[in-house]
Amino acid sequence: MTVRGFKSFASATTFDFEPGVTAVVGPNGSGKSNVVDALAWVMGEQGAKTLRGGKMEDVIFAGTAGRPPLGRAHVALTIDNADGALPIEYSEVTISRTLFRSGGSEYAINGTGCRLLDIQELLSDSGLGKEMHVIVGQGQLDKVLHATAEDRRGFIEEAAGILKHRRRKEKTLRKLDAMSANLARLSDLTGEIRRQLTPLGKQAAVARRAQAVQFDVRDARARLLADDITTLTTAVERDEAAEAALKSRREQVEAQLTAGRTRQAGLEQESAAATPVLNTARDTWYQLSATREKLKSLGVLAAERRRHLGAAEDAPDPSRDPDRLAGQAARLRSEEAELDLALEERRIGLETAMEIKEDVESAVRAEEQRVRELLRATADRREGLAKLAGQVAAARSRVESAEAEIGRLHQGKAAGSERRSEAAREFAALESQVAGVEEGEESLDADYEEAAAALADIDEQIEELTAAQRAAERERDSLTARREALAVGLLRKDGSAQLLEAGLPGVLSAVAGMLTVASGHETAIAAALGAAAEGVAVGSADAAVAALERIKADDGGRVTLLVAEGTGGTGTAAGTAGAALADEVAAAAAAVAGAGVGRAQVDGPAELGPVLDTLLDGVVLVPDLAGARSVLEKFPALTAVTADGDVLAALSVRGGSATAPSLLELQAAVDETDARLREATAEGERTRFALVAAKAQRAAAAQAESDALAALHESDARLAAVAERLGSLGATLRSAEGEAERHELALSVAGANLEKEQGALAEIAARLARAQESPEEADPSMEDRDALAAQATAARAVEMESRLALRTTEEQLNAVRSRAAALERAAATERAAREQAAQRARRRRFQARKAAAVAAGVEHVLAHVEASIELAAQERDAAEELRAEREVELMAVRASTLELEVELAKLTDSVHRDELARAARRLRIEALENKAVEELGLTVDHLLAGYGPETPVPPGPGESTDKWAALRVAVDDSGEEIPEGVPFVRAEQEKRLKRAERDLAALGKVNPLALEEFAALEERHQFLSTQLEDLKSSRKDLMDIIKEVDQRVEEVFSAAYADTAVQFERVFGRLFPGGEGRLVLTDPSDMLTTGIEVEARPAGKKIKRLSLLSGGERSLTAVALLVAIFKARPSPFYVMDEVEAALDDTNLGRLITIFEELRESSQLIIITHQKRTMEVADALYGVSMRGDGVSTVISQRLDRAPAGA
Repeated sequence: MTVRGFKSFASATTFDFEPGVTAVVGPNGSGKSNVVDALAWVMGEQGAKTLRGGKMEDVIFAGTAGRPPLGRAHVALTIDNADGALPIEYSEVTISRTLFRSGGSEYAINGTGCRLLDIQELLSDSGLGKEMHVIVGQGQLDKVLHATAEDRRGFIEEAAGILKHRRRKEKTLRKLDAMSANLARLSDLTGEIRRQLTPLGKQAAVARRAQAVQFDVRDARARLLADDITTLTTAVERDEAAEAALKSRREQVEAQLTAGRTRQAGLEQESAAATPVLNTARDTWYQLSATREKLKSLGVLAAERRRHLGAAEDAPDPSRDPDRLAGQAARLRSEEAELDLALEERRIGLETAMEIKEDVESAVRAEEQRVRELLRATADRREGLAKLAGQVAAARSRVESAEAEIGRLHQGKAAGSERRSEAAREFAALESQVAGVEEGEESLDADYEEAAAALADIDEQIEELTAAQRAAERERDSLTARREALAVGLLRKDGSAQLLEAGLPGVLSAVAGMLTVASGHETAIAAALGAAAEGVAVGSADAAVAALERIKADDGGRVTLLVAEGTGGTGTAAGTAGAALADEVAAAAAAVAGAGVGRAQVDGPAELGPVLDTLLDGVVLVPDLAGARSVLEKFPALTAVTADGDVLAALSVRGGSATAPSLLELQAAVDETDARLREATAEGERTRFALVAAKAQRAAAAQAESDALAALHESDARLAAVAERLGSLGATLRSAEGEAERHELALSVAGANLEKEQGALAEIAARLARAQESPEEADPSMEDRDALAAQATAARAVEMESRLALRTTEEQLNAVRSRAAALERAAATERAAREQAAQRARRRRFQARKAAAVAAGVEHVLAHVEASIELAAQERDAAEELRAEREVELMAVRASTLELEVELAKLTDSVHRDELARAARRLRIEALENKAVEELGLTVDHLLAGYGPETPVPPGPGESTDKWAALRVAVDDSGEEIPEGVPFVRAEQEKRLKRAERDLAALGKVNPLALEEFAALEERHQFLSTQLEDLKSSRKDLMDIIKEVDQRVEEVFSAAYADTAVQFERVFGRLFPGGEGRLVLTDPSDMLTTGIEVEARPAGKKIKRLSLLSGGERSLTAVALLVAIFKARPSPFYVMDEVEAALDDTNLGRLITIFEELRESSQLIIITHQKRTMEVADALYGVSMRGDGVSTVISQRLDRAPAGA
């Protein structure tokens, strides 16, 4: 619990109550009981007197001499709800209450604002009710003792959690009593309204019919009038829109025509300038692409050669270094000589040891034989001849086994020798094979290098042919594009093209296509001919007239016609000009350097000869303006034309910078381009055939290079396989030699074993014979035999050591000899192989460095070439796109200009139509608007909005039997009103108007207010009837609920009372040993209202009235009643304020025992002055008050010793 500003707790103070017993101690007046008051207050206590105050604002800190008063009191109580005792979904519940000095109050549960009732109902379910029986404050015991029987019942009901249900029941019954009077009054009012409905309903029916007819008349008139206005308005708007559109279109066409003509001139200039740029971009791209392909092929070849040459050969085994092997072989040969000397010494030592051993063993055998014969003869006689016979058989069996083992070892030795010989033969054969493979390796290297060089040569030839083919293709594409562009330029969008397309009789062809001009003079001849150069040749004057008439009829534009009549011309200049001018032209051509006769530079069909003679009569071609001026100064009658197309005569001069090539120039360019295109196509075909043949040669060369490389790899693989097989055979040879040595040693051991077993057999057989023949004798002496046996043992040991040393030396010698020979052979072989590998590696390294350098250079150059190609491609694409756009746009602009001229003429005649018709419609609309205002009282806007043709016609009021239909409105999902009715039809509305006027005349006089009065009265009757039924139903439901609540309260109270009565008798007996106390119902027959009386009789007394008990006995009795309730219906915690103050030491001890029992199920907060009570506490809070009048708290947790300690 946190207290701030409550009574003497001016500062925020937090109490963390421990499980078990918490004792709050301190001197009188320090504020201990304020802790109890804070708990009661935050749990909903509303009585100021209960909180020991005169009014509720007394709980706010009032201030002291040293501290000012506070404006509010705040207490927050936090309850652990992990067990779910409180009906709320929180494991921890914080209840807070704040009171402001202004009178305002706030309640909250877990920080959320709530009502006081919410807190009381939340706590009542766990036994913490409004009566606060869990808080036993000062004077509370007297209240319990002086309480009535009904008040004591309230304590138990609160602990059982049913007090709130009783309060609600009482409140509900009071409401039901108030409801009865209203119910009777409502029944009388409903009956009176029902009697008034019948006569008023008849009048309402007539009024309803009249209302429907009047609605139809007004609605039909308004709709017909709105339809007329709408129709006329629409026609006027349509005419005005058409007029505005025509004017706007005419302005647009004029602007478009002006812009189109300007754009056409600009596009012609741009198209002429774009062609050289495009040709340059294409040439650049083709050259760079060829360079890139050549570099790529070179890079691939270099990378392949570097990959092949850079593939490292298998590194020689460091352990097989020739010098190292030779050194090892030399050391082994030296060791072999040493072992030969040691072997000879071992043989001499072995022979000596064997002789000594033989001598000693012979003596031992003789002695042992003598002793054995004596002993065995005696033993044999004792053991019996049968046992000796069995030993003889066993000895024979062992001898046979030893002989069989020796035979098996001989066979294994022979097989090992055979394997060793076979391995040695194969090893020698493979060594010779390695030498042959290495010799073939050099020839394979040479073959591969020769094939690779041939392939590189063919690749270089293919690259040259590919470049040549691409150049030819570029030239062909460029010329094709130039030919197409020039052909487009020849197509002039004027009368000439239209005339040629018409195919009229007598129309020959375009003049430019019929003439052939000497190279270099195209511009000059075109300037000299003027418009005739772009004209059309016709066969006669009649054909020319017919052609002009056709052009005019089709509005095809202007055209120039050349009439080819007569056959006097030959197509050349000889004899065609007048004699005087001809002489002057010849003289001028001779006088000016670089000048020439104009007619001599043009050739054409015979029918055009006279025309050309006339057009070019007196024309002299000069290089420049200076030459033209010289000609005119000397021969003023002539016409001088410069190479740039400037025409100078005596009376006129025309020229300047060229804007677009003439048709003659274009035709000459087309002819030149056609010739170059044929040459480029032929060159491309020749290159293509050569490239196909070269590619076939390359395929063969590539196959040869691949075969050579495969053979080289195969040879390397064979060499590696032979080396691997040599290693395997060496291991096999060493294994066979070791096996032969093991068999030899095993044979020697088996031979010794056989000799031993044979000796044993002979000995046993002799014993058997002696046993059968010799008589019994006494045991012989063993001393001589033992001494000889010791000497024999020592001799055998020496002999065995000598034999082992000899065998070891022999094995070492053989191993060293074989190893030395193998190392010598391996050193020679390895030395030869390394020399050959070094030579191959030097050649490959040199070639790999060359290939790597070429590849690196190609990569570097190729990166720059790729970037250049990308830029060239962008420039080429941009140029092509620009030229195509200009050509397409130029043709479109020319066609658009013609169309716009025609359209402009048509639009000019359509601007002033329909003005009289529009004026008449406007007058009609004004008349209809005045009629709507006069007859219907509607402006035109309201008329069209409510009754326009697009508005559905609603059903009339008389067409529905539902009296509430007019009040219902259909809406869609978004709440918008859905229009009802049928579409507007003018004929139907006219019929509707006539029918409604007849019906209205037939109805006569009508009460217009009856309809509204009847609707209001009927609605009120229906409302009251519904409310009356709801009240009756609610009353019945409430009575049923009250009955169920009574049953539940009776059950819960009966159980709680029974448990409390049992606990009271037990607790009273413990507090008053020998005494008797019980609880008695005042009316057992009515468990809903009965009270509870307390009977108490301490030991030795006969009185039962509480008023006759002593003060301490009365306090203990009250405590007994409260503790009984606590035990019967436990609550989470209990607060007791100095309840033991009036008890003596004995009774205090009994009460403390009860406290310890309550500790097990609930928390106890005890305000006390008693030391014994403090001793049983789990935690202590000390409250003190300093001179400033503010309570201060300190706390101490106590470590209680276990029970019985």
